Amino acid sequence: MGNNKESMDLDDIDLAILNVLSADARVSMTQLADAVHISRASAHARFKRLIDNQVITGFTVQLDPVRAGQHASAYVTLAVEQPQWQEVKNRLVAIPEVHHIALIGGEFDVIVLVRARDNRDLRRVVLEEIQSIPAVRGSRTQLIFEDTQVATGGRSLSKAK
Repeated sequence: MGNNKESMDLDDIDLAILNVLSADARVSMTQLADAVHISRASAHARFKRLIDNQVITGFTVQLDPVRAGQHASAYVTLAVEQPQWQEVKNRLVAIPEVHHIALIGGEFDVIVLVRARDNRDLRRVVLEEIQSIPAVRGSRTQLIFEDTQVATGGRSLSKAK
């Protein structure tokens, strides 16, 4: 379907499939079908449709950043020159320590999650890599002392009523 950003109409079964996959993306198609009370063929067809319509855009592993060697984390908010947003985004994506980027409204334009080996490495990423991007006009860094991963599997996706 290309890069169609329009939302897809999801029914209760689609939402149930997304809930099961959010809790365990490694679930077998048989287990998925059993969990949402449909046939395996129907589960497979719906799963494929969710991927084809880019509702599901990929599968990932959740890591404990500290156990994975990333002992320093921060949210970095950026003021950027709006016409250069795409260039800024492309430069940020190329930095391995950048784990999330969001264009936001408010006092700042962008928020970035940075995870690094230690404080020295975090300093290098923020001061030498992020702030060296020409369209970045200013930044503010908030250190993360402790963070908790919240999987969507812990919450139910449901249709708005």
